[in-house]
Amino acid sequence: MGAVTPSATGRKTGSLSWLVLPALVMFVGFGIIPLIGVVVLSFTNWDGIGAITAAGFANWGSVLTDPGLPHALGVTFLVMFLSWAVQTPLSILLGVFISGHQKYRAVLAVLYFLPLLLSSAAIAIAYKALLDPNFGLGAGLGLPFLSQNWLGRPALAMGVVIFIVSWQFIPFHSLIYQGGVRQIPRSMYEAAEIDGAGRVRQFFSMTLPQLKNTIITSSTLMIVGSLTFFDLIFVLTGGGPSDATRVLALDMYLRGFRGSLMGPASVIATILVLIGLALALLLQRLGGRGGASSQLEGA
Repeated sequence: MGAVTPSATGRKTGSLSWLVLPALVMFVGFGIIPLIGVVVLSFTNWDGIGAITAAGFANWGSVLTDPGLPHALGVTFLVMFLSWAVQTPLSILLGVFISGHQKYRAVLAVLYFLPLLLSSAAIAIAYKALLDPNFGLGAGLGLPFLSQNWLGRPALAMGVVIFIVSWQFIPFHSLIYQGGVRQIPRSMYEAAEIDGAGRVRQFFSMTLPQLKNTIITSSTLMIVGSLTFFDLIFVLTGGGPSDATRVLALDMYLRGFRGSLMGPASVIATILVLIGLALALLLQRLGGRGGASSQLEGA
């Protein structure tokens, strides 16, 4: 067979480049243009109904000097770290488990995926009813431990938020790790078994190193996605008790749609975008050569 010349490769690449046009149009229309609009709006005064007037840097000054901003920022990073610390190890373990080819594991994979199909608001309503100390699951079963005021104490409320977030999104990340594990050649495990390595040793010495890029990808989605937690927290706790769960996304909503302060709300939205970009770039830098490199580079 003849070799493919560089010119032929270039023509083939050029002829297929138009396929990215629909995705590019969608990204510009629903990503770049709204982002530019939010940045412009952060320099204006608008109540959501009346006329828009210029405000200069007044909104930025008022938001950045607001004593509530460091608290909301701290809660946001706390939710981000705790959700990542809980979801990552459990997702890896479940992903490794369901990566087997037994039929029952495929059934379990489907069951694990069900929470992700549910609306976050619906999940929050269900859990709020189940955790009600007077009429919830604890009262119905007569279990004092479940009859606590879960959403009325700051530490318990934060724990409930992390538990529900993890319960909902671990299935998604488990499927990511499942795909990553199935890309690892079986021959590597067979060689390790011949050398006498047990399953635990294989997991820490082979599976985890080979999942490096998968972990970076999953962590990026997990951490950046945690910046947008709003509906679940809004329905479940409303940011309480005592603003213990008031994250930046919720603060943005309360300022914009309840306080009719679209300018300051746009400032917070811009801050969220900047934080997300910075974290994504940092995680990609920690990944080394980038997510495009093969996770089998060390095989």
